[in-house]
Parts: sequence; C-alpha cells; structure tokens
Amino acid sequence: MAAHELDDLDKAILYALQDDARKMSTSTIAERMDVAPSTVRTRINCLEEDGVIAGYHTEVDYESTGLQLHTLIICTAPVPDREELAERAQEVDGVVAVREVMTGVGNIHIEAVGLDGDDLSRIGRELDEIGLTIEDEDIIRNEYETPFKGFALEE
Repeated sequence: MAAHELDDLDKAILYALQDDARKMSTSTIAERMDVAPSTVRTRINCLEEDGVIAGYHTEVDYESTGLQLHTLIICTAPVPDREELAERAQEVDGVVAVREVMTGVGNIHIEAVGLDGDDLSRIGRELDEIGLTIEDEDIIRNEYETPFKGFALEE
C-alpha cells in the first residue's frame, strides 16, 4: 500500500480523533482548522478508504465489568507461522488484542481478560495448543494512550 501523504488538515483530523474520537465532532475540527464541516467529513472518508484510519475502538475498563484479571501474555511463534498463529490466537475466548512484534523471541503480544486464574490457565493452554510458546505473563494494572504528537499542529 502506498503511503498517504498527509497535509495539515489530515494531521489535525488524526490528532483530534486519536485524542477523543467519541466526543470530537467534524464541526469542532472544522472550526479549529477554519474549514467547512463537510470538508472534514470528506477527509475522514478518504482517510478511512485509504486505510489510514483503520477503525474505531472502545476502551473498556475490564475490572468494572467483573473481569478481574487483565493480562499481557508474551509468546513466541516460529517466524514463518507468526501471522497465522496471531490470527488463530484472536479466536481464543478471553483474548482481546493480539500484536505481532518484529523479533524472534516474544514476537506475539496477547492481551487477555478473565474472571480468575482458571480462566488465564485455560487461555494459556489454548495458546499452547495452537502452537505458541508462552514466554511471560504480566497482570496489566493501567494502560495509557495518547495521540501522536507529530500530528499536532503548532499554535
């Protein structure tokens, strides 16, 4: 896929949506950039069609839903099988995110949630059964995200 060349409006849109996509209206972005809301809507559609905006995700506080254990599981997959095993890992009940990492050992990072240790043990067994080697497991206490500062326009 060819790189999408971003202008200042594209960057402002991406920064605003990364900051708070749910509460950010096209009108607010348009006002900040001194353009029409329809221009912002058109740009967002183009960014989506070009794959620059790949989706919108809800951030969930799993603990408040009763899922007490939110864990990061570091796994290793044989490099030729990494993509296939990452896709299969998404099918394991309790897995909420999978990331492929460009390393040899620890090249699959999996976020999983469960009610208790039994849930996490089951998830571990199922990941092992599909061919992943578990290297490490860590309980996630908090997670923080921020928009990419390179998209922020200097005032």
